[in-house]
Amino acid sequence: MTTETIAARISLAALSFAGSDLQRPECVLTTASGALYTSDWRGGVARTLPDGSQKLFAARLPDGRPLKPNGIALRADGSFLLADLGDHQGGIFHLQRDGTVTPFLEAVDGVPLPPSNYVVEDGQRTWLTVSTRQQPRALAYRSDIADGFVAVIDQRGARIVADGLGYTNEAVPSPDGQWLYVNETFARRLTRFRIAADGSLSGRETVTTFGHGTYPDGLSFDVEGAVWITSIVSNRVLRVLPDGSQVLMLEDCDQQHVNWVEEAFQAGEMGRPHLDKARGRFLKNISSLAFGGPGLRTAYLGCLLDDRIAFFDSPVAGHPPYHWHF
Repeated sequence: MTTETIAARISLAALSFAGSDLQRPECVLTTASGALYTSDWRGGVARTLPDGSQKLFAARLPDGRPLKPNGIALRADGSFLLADLGDHQGGIFHLQRDGTVTPFLEAVDGVPLPPSNYVVEDGQRTWLTVSTRQQPRALAYRSDIADGFVAVIDQRGARIVADGLGYTNEAVPSPDGQWLYVNETFARRLTRFRIAADGSLSGRETVTTFGHGTYPDGLSFDVEGAVWITSIVSNRVLRVLPDGSQVLMLEDCDQQHVNWVEEAFQAGEMGRPHLDKARGRFLKNISSLAFGGPGLRTAYLGCLLDDRIAFFDSPVAGHPPYHWHF
């Protein structure tokens, strides 16, 4: 179902910003200490502390290929997993804070991983997504292509557990561990799967579908069981309630720009130029959302085209992520 309110609830005037000189901070993670971690195309992860100080943990792959981290995961020992969005190949890599980098997963089911989108851990398993097998990936900016997948890594090894998805983006287990929620960006829907004890997925359900100008990318849960969705192109933040209804919480878009992208999408002609421009007053193609701060009442927005992280006070507290106390 698709139900949206007419007006956003959070004023753009309420936005603040953290960090500076970041490079493509697509994914943002929060911790109880107040540290923010963002993926960074200088080859690793940038840390921004509450006092404004920053540090980059970066490396190059052994073959000299630069890392292009998209999704990142913070591990209990302080190291990171990176989903590498390479031009022609991907994989999940393990980055230590001293710059040591090693492969974590480079193939699944005997096939090398294509450019990889997202990685997340839940204490039992590691989940990862690949948006598409198309090369270049822009060929999959269409509603009629569904070749993305979700894979899992656990004690049994790595395997694909869901396939045929319409540009798989962030995938996050529900707080109760019963469901894996997945954004299908160009199918324009939020999907969920039941998680079995062995890590297999079943019972695919459409939680909600999205309309004109909404392309779901990031997702995060709040304490009331709702899912917060960030949309590229339109700089929208939507709150999806358990019944699938949607509340528009924040929006910063130029309607003419959104219409231009929408026309290309409907014609099957959407490409990189439609994603590589930002037409908001303050936001530049937001891509993810993480709750942090005291009481997890601050929402931080990862972004594709800015060099800093926007944040605002949330009317609802977020659910603490698995890595909150790392």
